[in-house]
Amino acid sequence: MADLDIDWSTEAIIGRRDKFYAASQRAFVPYKTPLIFARGERQYLWDEAGRKYLDLLGMNVCISVGHAHPTVTRAVEEQIRQLQHCTTMFYHPVPAHFAEELAARMPKGQDWVVHFTNSGTEAIDLALIMAQSFTGNIDMLALRNAYHGATIGAQSLTGISGFRHNVPLLGGVHHIANPDPYRGIFGDDTDAYLAEIDRTIQFATPGTLAGFIVEPIQGYGGIVELPKGYLKAATKKVRDAGGVLIVDEVQSGFGRTGDNFWGFEHHDVLPEIVVMAKGIGNGFPLGAVVARRDVAEVLAKKFFFNTYGASPMACAAGRAVLKVIDDEKLQQNSKTVGAALRAVLDRLHQKYEIIGEVRSHGLMLAVELVSDRRSKTPATKETAEIFEKTRENGIVVSKSGANRNILRMVPPMCIKLEDVAWVEEALDRCFAGY
Repeated sequence: MADLDIDWSTEAIIGRRDKFYAASQRAFVPYKTPLIFARGERQYLWDEAGRKYLDLLGMNVCISVGHAHPTVTRAVEEQIRQLQHCTTMFYHPVPAHFAEELAARMPKGQDWVVHFTNSGTEAIDLALIMAQSFTGNIDMLALRNAYHGATIGAQSLTGISGFRHNVPLLGGVHHIANPDPYRGIFGDDTDAYLAEIDRTIQFATPGTLAGFIVEPIQGYGGIVELPKGYLKAATKKVRDAGGVLIVDEVQSGFGRTGDNFWGFEHHDVLPEIVVMAKGIGNGFPLGAVVARRDVAEVLAKKFFFNTYGASPMACAAGRAVLKVIDDEKLQQNSKTVGAALRAVLDRLHQKYEIIGEVRSHGLMLAVELVSDRRSKTPATKETAEIFEKTRENGIVVSKSGANRNILRMVPPMCIKLEDVAWVEEALDRCFAGY
């Protein structure tokens, strides 16, 4: 259609965005010169000039099974030809089937129900309302260095200043010390972090909690995994104070860790509420809250409405994602390729002093860069320089963390072993001289 032509010239794309985007939408630009993508296929991307990249970011962990995956594309095409939208006021079989299939992916022994949203941030807000309504309490615990989203509710739970706007946020949210063995205030002393929960409940709350929200592996925070035993012990303390456990699986879910389908399954806990998004729809706007039925039932007489929540198109994509994960054994692939990439990062760690620590679980990987390994001083300036070089060397990664000194890699789960050499060669060139 002539009236819907697209101008693919680099200058026009940049100029039109700069002129018509609000400042709030222009701000999230990682590179000095904008990177423009024209198409993708599985784990690869091509820019407007035709240059090929290996996607190690998955469009912020949204592309789980691969760019333009034919199974996902076909499912959405079939649905869009029949009905583009069906509000949840009316019934449609596709979202109901997907809810059944998602519930089946949860641990056995609970009666799970599903509420679909448009995004992870919306799902976080719903989980917060659900926890407060179910318990009758207000106060929430969250971790420092956590990222949960950008709405008023979600950013109130976020523990990184760069995402907290200078506006009144929700009261009753208490950020406790993050149990990070590398950079945490108590080092690798898990008991000290658990004691912090007791002190927070005693001195900063009425003695009761609505809940504790936690990422099993902090994503934007830099692939920081909870130490063994922490989450189980913390959950008991929270439940003793009347609260529930909310697990944010937006980045760590859907088999990405390789060992289990959900990140929380590594910690021998069963949450009351689980939040999921990003990879759930392989790029289609979709999120979900999966909760124990009795917890969710508290909202039976109240509306929580997302205009496009439970969209048949998005849910068709979600159903296809689950099928592809199974058919292509992507959870096992995450484990296998993740281990190979970890070996690459370990070799680079031995070679370059600027790499302070390597962290990974499956296809969630990161290197934290420091100017001095003893003091662990964040190498923020050097990270920015190396980050620019990653693009020059044809790989797409994320510059993450509260100090912007972490290179994070969360590629589509279809990445292959034969791509690992590309990653090693590219990163080696990026770190040369540091």
